[in-house]
Amino acid sequence: MATILVVDDDKGMREFLDIMLTREGYDVRCASSAAEALNSCRKHSYDLILTDLKMPKMDGLEFLKVVKEISPESLVILITAYASGDTAVRAMKDGAYDYIEKNFNLEEFTATIRNALESNGRMRNDAKFLREMENAVSFGEIIGKSREMVKVYSLIKKVAETTANVLILGESGTGKELVAKAIHANSPRKEKPFVAINCGGIPENLLESELFGYQKGSFTGAYADKAGLFEIARGGTIFLDEVGELPPVLQVKLLRVVQEKTFLRIGGTENIRVDVRIISATNRNLEEMIRKGEFREDLYYRLNVIPVRIPPLRERKEDIAILTRFFIEKYAREFGKGIKNISNYGLELLMEYSFPGNVRELENIIERSVALEQSSIVLPENLVISKGNSEEQADVSKMGQFPDQGINLNTEMARFERDMIEKALEKSNGSKTRAAELLQVSFDSLRYRIEKLGM
Repeated sequence: MATILVVDDDKGMREFLDIMLTREGYDVRCASSAAEALNSCRKHSYDLILTDLKMPKMDGLEFLKVVKEISPESLVILITAYASGDTAVRAMKDGAYDYIEKNFNLEEFTATIRNALESNGRMRNDAKFLREMENAVSFGEIIGKSREMVKVYSLIKKVAETTANVLILGESGTGKELVAKAIHANSPRKEKPFVAINCGGIPENLLESELFGYQKGSFTGAYADKAGLFEIARGGTIFLDEVGELPPVLQVKLLRVVQEKTFLRIGGTENIRVDVRIISATNRNLEEMIRKGEFREDLYYRLNVIPVRIPPLRERKEDIAILTRFFIEKYAREFGKGIKNISNYGLELLMEYSFPGNVRELENIIERSVALEQSSIVLPENLVISKGNSEEQADVSKMGQFPDQGINLNTEMARFERDMIEKALEKSNGSKTRAAELLQVSFDSLRYRIEKLGM
């Protein structure tokens, strides 16, 4: 039950508002002066405060300023017998929710009260959610507590409550499918199917049948009717990953589904109607594709009702440590190892890396390092970090300073040797004979070194 405080020095107005609002189902308290109201606000929390503008000693505007300091979450509506545009503007600037005249229409007044309380409920829920997220490290399957990710979590929560189509934008490896799953899991459709498909990973001639299904006999090999993913996702959510890879003919068919909620199976003659929420994702610039004539503008606007941008890992470096420890725990458990953490120096190496492959690349690095690690902590020599088009182990000599804990000289020499051999093999297109010539060693020496290094 929402709580309302009525502040008015006019006893008749106080009693009228008390009776009317109590009948509407609200918990109502009254105060005959600003001082009495402020004293009440220090003891109780009110969802909404209705205050007269003209009161002795402290008027409504002065009261508004003070009460906003005492109870910033309470909404305040000023009521006056004489409306003034200047006063209304001043009231809004000082934090009033609304400003209405005493000769109000009863129906409009109760609607204003209802809207104010609904608005306050949403704001309080959002504020509570954000406070919780500031201390959380995950939201669904998404890991991260940076300010950027908290903003994403808040947007997911708001988007999930709607039925609007969503377009998730982000580089490869940022976790777009995890965001789509989180939207579905927090939506009214969560009990219905979540169906995902990578539009760029299926040949064009098969993609249409995957999406829309086919009728028996519609082509060679169609021995029975097959339902498409849109039918399977009925009532739930379909996630179209890499939607920018859709060929033009399928863009047209997808547009029809979005607009009319109907489609035809391949070889079918009857329209199939489905209620499906569409969440799309892409790492491509669809607006640029529109300018080049590669993507339909009308489809873009139908899919991009609510855009959600996922920041790359390089823009939320503070999440690297959290993600690293999460993946260490995950793969230590999977591989049956007692690894609990990563060395401080190893974490420094990761923090300095730009991660072009984003979270997916970090997970790959940690999975491989946990598989190779023999100690109880992930050490720098087992962090294989991608640089350019090749993969090399993290090089402590390139850090610009000698680490406090020292280095393993044999490990560093082996790393340098591996590096030179890989470069020579790359330059020789894999020819060991030519690589030996480039390194000015014998073929047998090169083969021995390769075997020693386990290459």
